[in-house]
Amino acid sequence: MPAAYRFAPLIFSAVLATTLAGAQPAANPLLSISPLPLRYPQFDKLRDEHFAPALDQGMAEQLAEIQAIADNPAAPTFDNTIVAWERSGRLLARTTSMLSNLVGTDANPARQQVQSDYAPRLAAQRDAVLLNPKLFARIEALYAVRDTAAPTAEGRRLIERYRRDMVRAGARLDDAQKARMKAINAELATLGARFNRATLAEVNDSAVVVDSAEELAGLTPAQVAAAAEAAKKRGFEGKYLLTLLNTTIQPFETDLQNRALRERLHRASVSRGARANANDTTAIIARVMTLRQERAALLGYATPAAFVLEEETAKSVDTVNALLRKLAPAAMASARQEAAELQKVIDQEQAAKKQPGFTLQAWDWSYYADKLRAARYGFDESQLKPYLEVTSVLERGVFFAANQLYGVSFKRRTDLPVYRDDVSVYDVIDSNGKQLAIFIADLYARPSKRGGAWANAYVSHNALEGTEPVVANHLNIPKPPAGEPTLLTWDEVNTLFHEFGHALHAMFNKVPYPSLGRTPRDFVEYPSQVNEVWADWPSVLANYARHHKTGEPMPRELLDKVERARRFNQGYATVSYLSSALLDQRLHQLPAGQAPAAADVMAFEAKVLKEEGLDFGPVPPRYRTPYFSHIMGGYSAGYYAYIWSEVLDADTVQWLMANGGLKRANGDQLRAKLLSRGGSEDAMVMFRSLVGRDPRIEPLLERRGLVVQKP
Repeated sequence: MPAAYRFAPLIFSAVLATTLAGAQPAANPLLSISPLPLRYPQFDKLRDEHFAPALDQGMAEQLAEIQAIADNPAAPTFDNTIVAWERSGRLLARTTSMLSNLVGTDANPARQQVQSDYAPRLAAQRDAVLLNPKLFARIEALYAVRDTAAPTAEGRRLIERYRRDMVRAGARLDDAQKARMKAINAELATLGARFNRATLAEVNDSAVVVDSAEELAGLTPAQVAAAAEAAKKRGFEGKYLLTLLNTTIQPFETDLQNRALRERLHRASVSRGARANANDTTAIIARVMTLRQERAALLGYATPAAFVLEEETAKSVDTVNALLRKLAPAAMASARQEAAELQKVIDQEQAAKKQPGFTLQAWDWSYYADKLRAARYGFDESQLKPYLEVTSVLERGVFFAANQLYGVSFKRRTDLPVYRDDVSVYDVIDSNGKQLAIFIADLYARPSKRGGAWANAYVSHNALEGTEPVVANHLNIPKPPAGEPTLLTWDEVNTLFHEFGHALHAMFNKVPYPSLGRTPRDFVEYPSQVNEVWADWPSVLANYARHHKTGEPMPRELLDKVERARRFNQGYATVSYLSSALLDQRLHQLPAGQAPAAADVMAFEAKVLKEEGLDFGPVPPRYRTPYFSHIMGGYSAGYYAYIWSEVLDADTVQWLMANGGLKRANGDQLRAKLLSRGGSEDAMVMFRSLVGRDPRIEPLLERRGLVVQKP
């Protein structure tokens, strides 16, 4: 793991620790480099009690290494300071990476206890490094002569990176301010661990118990069987359990015919984290916002958002606000028009049944939108799903597109250990025949797994150590009963392509120094969103969209329906996203002393939505504040990154189309100018190098079918 990543907020909010007692195990696999290919983790030998000793030893080793650099009597040089820092802390990085990944994918009480107990200690470790005055003096000396001290332009950028990290951590503060900064960071780390634990518990506790199969009308037999199996596992024999995802809208709302049950499901979802129970997160959020404001003020920033955005390609709150508020009115106009169309469907259906009408609510939207889409475009999710079997989508779709574009190939292997039986592992072979990476596919939902979809690395490219990536993708696809196929929704197909875009970014990384692998948060989603374009690329779709029983390809008319329905419901999707993005910004743009109290968190949310013109009941935020995990981790003041990245993505897709689409020449350009470069160059310079000009917003507006009125 690159040195800069070791200190990234994402790592320290999601990871770390345990006070498990007892002697250090004799054979702790974390204490040595894995002998498996590409240092693949020894999941089969890892025990929960291994984490604490490895963390303790890793912290001690890193502090000794850093102090040796700081105390070096020789004048600072690039090698004895920068490269030495890059090489330090390997055991700690290996251990925190393993723990953070497993807490996210397969949490248990012991691992969660590790996270809780070590979070403040690891925050203190970070501060001990970044606030070391002697180390900062060496970095300052190198920064002053960086043009001659660095061997290359990338080396100069690395010196600048380290200095910026230390300054932003508080290296210029006086001793009293540093002491306060350390206390803030320790408390934030503890609160982050508590929030992660509470949101996972709450999403599991909020599952909806259903008494009879009749209430589940609209679900497939496989979904009903899965609900029965889930209920049995939770001790509700003879009943059915509808488990939740971390988003506000739940997938079952699309299919359930029982309106009362849809409402129950929706209310269970939106009430999470604000129910005055043990998992209530509003007090955590209020305190986190207060501490972030204080930290920003200590460092000389008006707000936490100003602090965060300085490091992103957007650079300022004004730029982000302008983008979001430019899109919001057009998106809301589209959403209201869509709502009116759905209300007509409801009125017509109720009249035909001679039943009283009702007003469209949030729990109705997905259900009636699916009906309208089917009527308007003939697009019926149930018609598509038999052609979207998960292994075919992954191997004949995602992998096929990567092979056509980049020349890489994939080989399933079953000899490497996994932490769950339904996890798959693949060798990734480059076009030159050499192994490029190992890819782990962990696609199924489980109670021990956090919500959403994401990518992570167990091993990263490190030119100094000669390591290549072991990369994983994680989704939350409901697992069908044994013997039943896993058939995906179209959204899940897109998510699979999206997350693999992150995996490719990690696999193709060839930066000379590990810390240069970091890219701005509002740029990192860009390559992954570009990769979504191949999901319905004709040759790719024809290759993977085959009936799971007959092997017959998806009929051409169904493929056409996918294309025709592309812009359907985009007003809803955009408003739902923008509501969360603006909530994030408004929270983090509050100056010191103005964070809402715990009792006022939900009122603040309502106030923001009203002021931004997004308070439209049928379209709730994609994430409400109490379970908005992004802003408690690496996306604080950064959830706008998805739409910012989509501006770059939509523009790049137009460039791809103009240059022939899915072909090796384009893949070679993407790889050479973007995917291999990490953060070794300014993000927008990389974009311009690829596309040949500055980004434009028009391709995004066209893609989403939004028209922004000129003032």
